[in-house]
Amino acid sequence: MDNKITIIEGPTPDFDLIEDAQEEGSASAWTAGVLEGPLLYRVATTSVRAFNSQALLERCTRAWKQNQTMFLEYRDEIGLRKEALIIAAQALTVEEGDILQLWVRRDLEESEHSGQDLNADDEDGEDDDFTDDPPF
Repeated sequence: MDNKITIIEGPTPDFDLIEDAQEEGSASAWTAGVLEGPLLYRVATTSVRAFNSQALLERCTRAWKQNQTMFLEYRDEIGLRKEALIIAAQALTVEEGDILQLWVRRDLEESEHSGQDLNADDEDGEDDDFTDDPPF
């Protein structure tokens, strides 16, 4: 089955969350309708460099016409394989080459923890577990 777009090399993609729309007709108002269901999700967008973004967009379109799902497969910061469900895609050509802009579904837990500093709970930025005093 050809329902994955895999990032073979490069850094973990940056996912930018799309904020909830407060006004009717705003650019992100459609996301609420796309994600209706028994579970809550957030929508994020990411851009992926591609050799041929139009061909990748056509793969997505073929899969969606056959009622299949498309996934973005990538490695996270520690090298674990992750997948994100693609809900929309757009092929772009810029000076540097082809780019595939993807809108993906993110779990609420993933979206809340993505990009957070590990010491975010530490108000003064210091680690209380370690001191300059020797252990004996």
